[in-house]
Amino acid sequence: MSNKEEILIISDTDERDGLGMEVWQNDKLVLEIFRDDKLKKRTITFYEKEIELGKMEEYIARFKIENLWDFTDPLPDF
Repeated sequence: MSNKEEILIISDTDERDGLGMEVWQNDKLVLEIFRDDKLKKRTITFYEKEIELGKMEEYIARFKIENLWDFTDPLPDF
């Protein structure tokens, strides 16, 4: 059985204000790492119960490499 993995860079300015990274395996969302610029916090949402620690370390490193780690100033509300 093949294990197809896809990593998407996402933007959310509707409910949240920031950028993130989704990890998909075999067309199923397994986790999201998100940087909320308005709240100045980073979160990980798990959609699978277990993810190998080595893979999590890779995903966090990728999040940083993609320049998603540092906060930016949110746009003002109009």
